[in-house]
Amino acid sequence: MKMSDIVARYIMELLNEQDGNAEIQRNELAGLLGCVPSQINYVISSRFTPEQGYIVESRRGGGGYIRITRITTDRRIAIMHIVNSVGDRISAASAATILDNMAEGKLIDSYEKMLMLSALSDKAYRCVSQEMRDELRAAVMKNMLATIVVLQT
Repeated sequence: MKMSDIVARYIMELLNEQDGNAEIQRNELAGLLGCVPSQINYVISSRFTPEQGYIVESRRGGGGYIRITRITTDRRIAIMHIVNSVGDRISAASAATILDNMAEGKLIDSYEKMLMLSALSDKAYRCVSQEMRDELRAAVMKNMLATIVVLQT
């Protein structure tokens, strides 16, 4: 398992244990997990973003900390926020990360996640030119997520 996955899993466990709020000290966490502090920064900036349902606050200095809060909001609003954040292009890896985070946050269930992963995989777009795949994938992903929102009303 990659170090970034270990760091992300540790932070997710903290969030789950503490009702969606975790406060960490970067240097202490890096020492505990045996990585460099910049690895902690990388994981937080790439996996704990507003698009993925998190608010990150930090305070620098000797008593500094990083506070991560899982956003709890109406499921439909959260999904539409993700739809609006996808943009015009998305890679298969980025789509998979978003879907993993959505499933972790219970915005979609495992069945929906697996169906969407299949529909957004590179294998599904092998007959489409390489330069068009990410555009088509973004459009399909947005449409599937919007459909979930419509079906919930």
